[in-house]
Amino acid sequence: MNFHLKVWRQAGPRAPGRMVDYEARNIPSEASFLEMLDIVNEELTSKKEVPIQFDHDCREGICGACGLTINGIPHGCGYAGGETTCQLYMRKFSNGSTIYVEPFRASSFPVLCDLSVDRSAFDRIIQAGGFISGRSGSASDANACPIPKATAELAMDAAACIGCGACVAACPNGSATLFVAAKVTHLELLPQGKLEAQQRVLNMIHATDAEGFGGCSNFYECEAVCPAGIPVEFISRANRHYTMASLRTVIGNF
Repeated sequence: MNFHLKVWRQAGPRAPGRMVDYEARNIPSEASFLEMLDIVNEELTSKKEVPIQFDHDCREGICGACGLTINGIPHGCGYAGGETTCQLYMRKFSNGSTIYVEPFRASSFPVLCDLSVDRSAFDRIIQAGGFISGRSGSASDANACPIPKATAELAMDAAACIGCGACVAACPNGSATLFVAAKVTHLELLPQGKLEAQQRVLNMIHATDAEGFGGCSNFYECEAVCPAGIPVEFISRANRHYTMASLRTVIGNF
């Protein structure tokens, strides 16, 4: 298979960027999108040209590191979600088609080089409250703290978030609300996380605002591109939780 690529190239955070044309030739249909870029980079290296930089790690759809915007859609999977860039295969594109490849576009995800962006803002949000202060000893007996099956399944649905940032890149406001809502909901539902639940939601949302992410205005683009299928219902739950926590804080100050 042959493709015409238009790839965003940017030498550094402060350098100007531009779209550059490349030809990807003789690409196996079973190759993933990242493997296709590897083939292009091998050709660039053989020509003594600078290869295209992009983020990747596990290449198994688990880590969420492979953040690319393909033909205007984060991860390039179409508005059905369920896949990361590394799980997108070239057989899904028409032979000879033109493919636009850009980094995740969000002011809170500054471009580092080419298709690689700085997503450390997510790390700082997690540091603000995405944890529990329980002991770190041996695992307790599973029957010591029974959890209703429905609650456990809902918590697992929220825990499925891989923190890739596609929700931010897809949102017209650059909002990280779906990411934060998933992390807040996951811990708030479990007994181990209830002790700090009120302060957690306040800290994480305040940290999100401090990082410059936009607010949610219900475009639902985040849910559409989420490779983990995180539902927007978690946003409503987190908003209610935040409102109640804010009210309790105000009342407690009087």
